[in-house]
Amino acid sequence: MMKYLWHKNGFFMICALLMLAAVAPAQTVPTSTTHQFSLQQVVDYAGKHNMNIQTLLLDVKTQQQVNREVTANAYPQISGVLGTTYNAAIATQVIPDFISPATYGVLVNEGVKDGNGNTIQMPSSFSYLPAQFGTKFSANIGVSLQQILFDGQVFIGLQAREATIAFKEKNVEVAVESIKANLHKIYYQLIVANTQVELLDANITRLEKLQHDTKLIYDNGFAEKVDVDKVNVALTNLRTEKNKILNQISNGYYGLKLLMGMPVQDNLVLTDTLSFDQIKEGALELNNYNYSDRKEFQYLDLAQKLNEYNLRRYKLSKYPTVVLQGNYLKNAQRNQFNFLNRDKWFTISAISLNVSIPIFNGFSTDAKIEQVKLDIQKADLQREMLKQSIDNDVAVANNNFKSALLTLDAQKKNMDLAELVYNQTKKKYEVGTGSQTEITAAQTELKNAQTNYTSALYDAIIAKTDYLKATGKL
Repeated sequence: MMKYLWHKNGFFMICALLMLAAVAPAQTVPTSTTHQFSLQQVVDYAGKHNMNIQTLLLDVKTQQQVNREVTANAYPQISGVLGTTYNAAIATQVIPDFISPATYGVLVNEGVKDGNGNTIQMPSSFSYLPAQFGTKFSANIGVSLQQILFDGQVFIGLQAREATIAFKEKNVEVAVESIKANLHKIYYQLIVANTQVELLDANITRLEKLQHDTKLIYDNGFAEKVDVDKVNVALTNLRTEKNKILNQISNGYYGLKLLMGMPVQDNLVLTDTLSFDQIKEGALELNNYNYSDRKEFQYLDLAQKLNEYNLRRYKLSKYPTVVLQGNYLKNAQRNQFNFLNRDKWFTISAISLNVSIPIFNGFSTDAKIEQVKLDIQKADLQREMLKQSIDNDVAVANNNFKSALLTLDAQKKNMDLAELVYNQTKKKYEVGTGSQTEITAAQTELKNAQTNYTSALYDAIIAKTDYLKATGKL
């Protein structure tokens, strides 16, 4: 019985799984692409895929459409008119009674008498007559044209189109510059981390050789068990440290791809290298700088230019505006809705030139002009503040870069010396004239020197990046 139930339940389970497989939507596994990028390629990729930059580029396109809207104001505005009206109750108007006076005038002149034999006399006053004008149905069709001949605000808007686009584009460049600096730092951080891994691998190889030699000496009775244990502990620590650094590198790649706008499943391989000579290259040339090299300074210049356009726009708004307008219409009236027959349509046409002269608007325009003047003064102050900030950034970055180069030079020499000491100590240990304590200390000093070198290498490239950014030469 249990066997029957198992077969029965198993049969139903298999059927259910087949049904689920049939109705389940297909899952598309994201495909990964491998990219081998230099630093410049990373920057170029981010310029096309970073979400913040893409958003700012949409602002540029939006401004282009705004400019089209401004340009449209200078073109003729043409519109068609087509309409019909049903007068359910035609409006009634009262008019003076012009019929009765004329009739009485004839009767009086002819001396006509009334039924009582009295001569008809002209009444002193007459009442009003109700009258309806129009038809039940009316229709019109035509076209109208309006052309601005002069409007100061439209005129300035046309002049400012190029500056507004440049302003939006410069805003993109400012954002790119900031992202570019972060890309440089993360890229070189990963390069330095890879260098650190290479040094750890070299140390692991040395310790593995030392582990083998110490074990051999111990087996021959010339070393203690504790000497072997010390090497094993040091080797385990190095391997653990390497695993931690590899995990940090992996997370760093995720952060770099996020900043670039690259899919997380893609593989990124960094092709650039970093060396002491590469960092020092061109260091002596980075002495002079111009404020105009900074994207932020260029951005403020364009903002000031737009303020000046705004000031001119408000000043010209005090001038008259001249508009040419023309209308051409066909109009028809019927007591029945039969506008498609051959009955007559009447032509209406007019051309007008309108001049609108501002006289008084409660000093609103004057207030706007003064606001723009204050904005211009604020922009001038912001420019001076930015100059001071640039001077400070360059001075600090220059000091940090010089200090980082000196530190890097010292740590490079110290690492080379520590490696020489380790190799000499190892030789003494191998021939039996050195102790385990000496070689352990030499190994520790070498590892510290390598750690200090990689830290100095990263600090130096970051200091150089900050200096290039401060001088606008990144």
